[in-house]
Amino acid sequence: MIPTIKDVAAHAGFSIATVSRAINAPHTVNPVTLDKVRQSIDALNFRPSPLGRQLRGERTRLIGVILPTLANPVFAECLQGIDELASAQGYRLMLMTTQYDAERERHAIETLREQRVEGLILTVADADTHPLLDDLDRAGLLYVLMHNDTVRRPSVSVDNRLAAYDGVRQLIAHGHRRILMLAGTLAASDRARQRHLGYTQAMQQAGLTPAPALEVDFNAAELSPAVLAHLTSGPNRPTALFCSNDLLAMVVMRGLRRARLQIPHDMSILGFDGLAMGELLSPPLASICAPNREIGCAAWRRLLARVSGNYEALGETSLALTLPHSVREGATIAAMSNRGETSVSPTHVSAAEPYARNVA
Repeated sequence: MIPTIKDVAAHAGFSIATVSRAINAPHTVNPVTLDKVRQSIDALNFRPSPLGRQLRGERTRLIGVILPTLANPVFAECLQGIDELASAQGYRLMLMTTQYDAERERHAIETLREQRVEGLILTVADADTHPLLDDLDRAGLLYVLMHNDTVRRPSVSVDNRLAAYDGVRQLIAHGHRRILMLAGTLAASDRARQRHLGYTQAMQQAGLTPAPALEVDFNAAELSPAVLAHLTSGPNRPTALFCSNDLLAMVVMRGLRRARLQIPHDMSILGFDGLAMGELLSPPLASICAPNREIGCAAWRRLLARVSGNYEALGETSLALTLPHSVREGATIAAMSNRGETSVSPTHVSAAEPYARNVA
């Protein structure tokens, strides 16, 4: 039997009115009382019904936004796109961050549900197999994912695998054979996993051997000595690095400089995201560009259409919306021929060579 607010009131030992205020206006409730009500809500697994609120005509015009971090400007750019449109249409945003942590994702979703948000825009670790998203589907709380590259759920992203494939082909076209991908923990990012698939396919099609991604701490401001030694030591060290995001590429560039390597003469660097600040670096960062602000705008438009019951007006037939990417040329990539090393045959990187979406 589904618990009701009356059950919560009886369990907590307060009136229904007190429980209602604890749910709808927690700032007006004594902290001790609020804590007891929340304990009862958790014990009974009580969830206010979004459908019931709609039938009663209650609207909060509050939208929850859940992002991994704001330290990476990618997500700040997305948030700016959401906020501009939401404010213009009379909605308020409630933001929470997760630091790529599954428990914080759970807490953020539960907290925003308690605040009676009308929908969620979020980026999660793994969109395809995410039990909390399954819970949202069952509860009927509407949401749209950003940057999660999935066809199973409402989402806005670039084709991460194709984008990485295109970028790595650029490195190969410059003659690089020993190309290594750096990423955060792959388990914490389905985007990084898709990008590694693109890297793998580009390498294989050029007759080269792909390497496992070198996983580093997403949040570290410095490369560890062990990682730096791996990148800079030995005759078979990589000549080019594909970094799974621009922020990581900047950390890598600083580490390589401290190891007295010159970029791009000693090491070429390719990032992913297309952050504008990358063009302010010396040398300017080459990057695979995603339209981050437009991803936020498109996610907002999709969520608003779902919340208002007018999804058909978008004219979209797929749950997943894929926006175009581009590869920004930068001075962090140099041709291997300029260093007197053998380059890859141009036939390996023919523009006519097809991109296969299903990688074995």
